Amino acid sequence: MRTLKFLGLAVAAFLSIAPAFADDASPIGLWKNIDDKTGKPKALIRVTETNGVLQGQIEKLFREPGEDQAPSCEKCKDARKGKPVIGMVIMTNLKKDGDEYNGGQILDPDDGETYKCKLHLTDGGKKLSMRGYIGVPMLGRSQVWVRQE
Repeated sequence: MRTLKFLGLAVAAFLSIAPAFADDASPIGLWKNIDDKTGKPKALIRVTETNGVLQGQIEKLFREPGEDQAPSCEKCKDARKGKPVIGMVIMTNLKKDGDEYNGGQILDPDDGETYKCKLHLTDGGKKLSMRGYIGVPMLGRSQVWVRQE
């Protein structure tokens, strides 16, 4: 009987930590994006999946003390115009394609423009390379996002 209890506890313990291992192979989770121009953190973005499609939503902004701590997207050109940036879905429609996710769009709340995007995991799943572009990936910018615990 003790052996069965021990085995049950061991299986339960493994199953409770198994999602932590799976997270490193998936972009699902919380990420800190690093501005490719300044090298400073800009936001925390929560990436989720629904029916095999990824989306990203801003959870927190890293702003200087004199800046508006709860800005709205005044330059947005769609239904997000004038809406709070915190809580905004900025990344949509990414689908897995081999080792990367592509076919999606990402909004830059700073300029209100929406770009095509693709991403892939690097550094054993600890970093995410996100590329936003117009037309073809060569015409774009890349950011590194760092996984948050």
